Amino acid sequence: MMPLFDAASLELLRANGRNRDQDHAPVIKVFNPMGGQTWLLSELDPEDNDTLFGLCDLGMGEPEMGYVSMSELLEVSRMLPIGLERDLHFQGTRPLSVYAGEARAAGRITA
Repeated sequence: MMPLFDAASLELLRANGRNRDQDHAPVIKVFNPMGGQTWLLSELDPEDNDTLFGLCDLGMGEPEMGYVSMSELLEVSRMLPIGLERDLHFQGTRPLSVYAGEARAAGRITA
């Protein structure tokens, strides 16, 4: 099984985190295969290596951009029968704000 966060993706997330003034494309899509939760993650705080930034959809019809703890995502994944998964086919091709606008209109992440 592919880890949620591999070394190459973590480096891209950190690089984006060093340039927070930009509207980065998401690097990773993480989802719950047993529920409606999805995260499009674009940045990792290079100082604490735990705080991710992205578009978060907890399955309640109100996706929003914000921060999430990598350690908490990994802990949630361990507690689920199947675990969170990384969409290996996802490629962020547009700025995160574009995905956020579409998600707000649809009430969920559609990417």
